[in-house]
Amino acid sequence: MPVSPYIASLRAHVGHDLLLIPAVTAVIRDGDRFLLARHSDSGMWGLIGGSIEPGEHPAGAMAREVREEIGAGIRILGIVGVYGGEELVVEYPNGDRVAYVTTAYSCELTGAPRPDLDEILEVAWFTRDEVAALDLQPYVEQVLRDA
Repeated sequence: MPVSPYIASLRAHVGHDLLLIPAVTAVIRDGDRFLLARHSDSGMWGLIGGSIEPGEHPAGAMAREVREEIGAGIRILGIVGVYGGEELVVEYPNGDRVAYVTTAYSCELTGAPRPDLDEILEVAWFTRDEVAALDLQPYVEQVLRDA
C-alpha cells in the first residue's frame, strides 16, 4: 500500500526526519506455529502490521492491515503487549525515518493468507525453533516470546 495521505502530509513538512507513529502488529498463531511475512522493503521476516490512521480504532487498523497485506480476515483474541524503542526505529529505502510504538494483538486467521506482493513477498508458518534461523526484524523475537 502506498504511503497514507496523513503520513504524506506530515512528510511534506518534515521531509525524511524521524516521525513517531502509532502502529499495530498481528501475532497470528496456529497451535505452535506463527505466521510470518517476508517484507519487500528489507527482505527480512517479520509480523504483519502497520500504522494507525487518524480516527481509526487500533483493532480496526489491525484488521485492515492484515486484509491489505495478506488478503485474509482475522479474529482478535487479545493484546500481547505494547512495544517501542530502538528495535522499532526504521529507515526506509527512500530515507524516511519512523519510530513505531506498536500494540501487538494475538490473532487467528479467518481466511487463507495470500501476500500482496507489494509490501509482503511471501508468508509462511514457523515454529519457535524455526524462527531462530530466520533473518528477522529486530522486534519480532521479543513479541513472540511474550505471545
